[in-house]
Amino acid sequence: MTDSSSQAPGPALGPCSPVLTGSGARAALPALDALGFPFALVLTQGGRILVEAGEVDTVFPFASVTKPIVAWSALVAAERGMLDLDAGLDLAALDALVSDDPVAAAAAAGGHEPGQAGTGGGGPKPLQGDSAPANPARLAPTGLAPTARHLLAHASGVAPDSADLLAAPGSRRIYSNRGYELLGRVLAEATAMPVSAWVETSVLEPLGMASVMVEGSAAHSGEGTARDLALFAAELAAPRLISSGLAREACQPAFPGLDGVLPGYGRQSPNDFGLGLEVRGRKHPHWTGAANSPQTFGHFGQSGSFLWVDPVAGRQAVFLGSKPFGAVHQEVWPRLSDQVLGLTDVASVRF
Repeated sequence: MTDSSSQAPGPALGPCSPVLTGSGARAALPALDALGFPFALVLTQGGRILVEAGEVDTVFPFASVTKPIVAWSALVAAERGMLDLDAGLDLAALDALVSDDPVAAAAAAGGHEPGQAGTGGGGPKPLQGDSAPANPARLAPTGLAPTARHLLAHASGVAPDSADLLAAPGSRRIYSNRGYELLGRVLAEATAMPVSAWVETSVLEPLGMASVMVEGSAAHSGEGTARDLALFAAELAAPRLISSGLAREACQPAFPGLDGVLPGYGRQSPNDFGLGLEVRGRKHPHWTGAANSPQTFGHFGQSGSFLWVDPVAGRQAVFLGSKPFGAVHQEVWPRLSDQVLGLTDVASVRF
């Protein structure tokens, strides 16, 4: 990761010159043959687009790939002195405020990702095993109050789909959509504007992500094009909106060593996350490739989306599609990641 925070805001990627089309694409990335649905893939390196495949200008849902974008906006607020990442939070009060917000309440009631607990959606049941007697008083067993840092890293102890505490803060990795909706409320109060407006002001506009919107749940309501999501991947690789020091915190394990369930892939020991970003480590099975370094960080979503940054390889990849996450993604994504990492002598390529 390099620090370019002194640069002026604006799109971070250079132009793409078409080189390969049609059969050339299939030869370079044969994993694409298994995708029988609309998709988009963008591979970047060093601020330039290496590969564009599929419908890169089509708007697709992000699902949980929304979380890193919201998290980055929270880090911008923290660096500007608007948000204290380590202040204790009153979860009961925040939950009441979220429930009183018509947009957030609708998202919480019916907008969970397919396969998440609390829905009737098909697909993987990623949160199986993340259950315990609820603590409806939202009081940590240790007496410690969760913080924004805990919420960012899925280490707050907050249940997947309610504000109940299932574990002491910092003791267990519980992947929580509700935690991010609570974080959205924290962010709205800290910045004195709706979280959607703050995300647009602090991240989307500076990076030129014109197609991207986060209008509902801070956990999973994002949508946009792969071309614009690639701008965010480039920001993660070479941060310009926050300092390199804070970016390193975000992209390395926070509360390292915590076990937990990785959605769609079962229990992981450890299940490391940074501040809004999953850290690959030695997890198996996993949605990235065998060739991805343990330092790889990113996120995937139940809409069939992913974003990863491999700081060792110096490459970033984003994938969006029309098919919800399922067996085909679990089979294809690791092979696809290995293939894009294996591309050599590639200039700017568009498929």
